[in-house]
Amino acid sequence: MGTVFSVAVRDPGPGTASALDRIVERLHRIDAVFSTYRPDSDISRLDRGELALADCDPDVPTVLAACREVAAETDGWFTERPGGRLDPSGWVKGWAVEEAAALLRSSGARQYCVSGGGDVQTGGGPWRIGIAAPGRPGLLTAVLAGHGLAVATSGTAERGAHVLDPHTGRPALGLVSLTLVGAPGTGIARTDAWATAAFAMGPDRALAWVARRPGVEALAVLPDGSKRWTPGLPGHLPAAGPADWRSAVR
Repeated sequence: MGTVFSVAVRDPGPGTASALDRIVERLHRIDAVFSTYRPDSDISRLDRGELALADCDPDVPTVLAACREVAAETDGWFTERPGGRLDPSGWVKGWAVEEAAALLRSSGARQYCVSGGGDVQTGGGPWRIGIAAPGRPGLLTAVLAGHGLAVATSGTAERGAHVLDPHTGRPALGLVSLTLVGAPGTGIARTDAWATAAFAMGPDRALAWVARRPGVEALAVLPDGSKRWTPGLPGHLPAAGPADWRSAVR
């Protein structure tokens, strides 16, 4: 998928060791079916008209249906065809993290963290999740803390200006980073897709849209380095975190 996945387990269950092998197998299968980097993937062949939807892996129609749901939820700011090409990566990456987390949970693991390309799903806790500072390698813009977190970040740090405005087809440049913290039960797949859509909206529209989603919070970093956030975001900052961060965010 053009990124790196990692798994951390603090409190494994009786089946966790074998679950890790299944996670690797599952992630490779998802990549084989959905990767836009691979010309032989189902998604690439479907996009070129070489494969009918009915002949694709059963996960393909399920994923495309989820993409249509998110498109409706975001008033068209999310699409599985950014730039006109079939590319449901805005859903698939978070969904892959969610699939891995589900395998850990079913193995009996109670304390775990799965991370993939800026998307993090934790079980149990507390966990502390660092948000990378855009354009400042090795530094953090914030640290979030909590139990059962779903945290998704869309931005330019890893892949450049790759998020497109679905209405214009041009790169979205109003933000350099947008992090969403999902409400309990939302899951990282939807949180990630919402983060992609909200990033395309730009700062004002994005923060207003997120503020209307119950339990979902956002932290936005603008091109000038200033930060903006939704009212409940400070509740996810660790009590022992840097006091100046709260006062510095604008």
